[in-house]
Amino acid sequence: MTPLKQKLFAIVGAVFLLIGLIFIILPGPAILFIPLGLALLSFEYPVAKRWLRKYQTYSSVAARKTDALVARMRAR
Repeated sequence: MTPLKQKLFAIVGAVFLLIGLIFIILPGPAILFIPLGLALLSFEYPVAKRWLRKYQTYSSVAARKTDALVARMRAR
């Protein structure tokens, strides 16, 4: 990847991550912006890749818990 493209990915990824963090406080689609920003940053920074994996794990666990809750509610 060219240095210009690396810097562009880093800047756009940082902006998306920042927007996602702002959307945690304000109403908005933080669940979309945070992983997108981390994915773009993971091309350049290994720490972003680790955070993205943690986010994916957390999201997967939360989805399974939500599925189980919905299944219990439907069973009633």
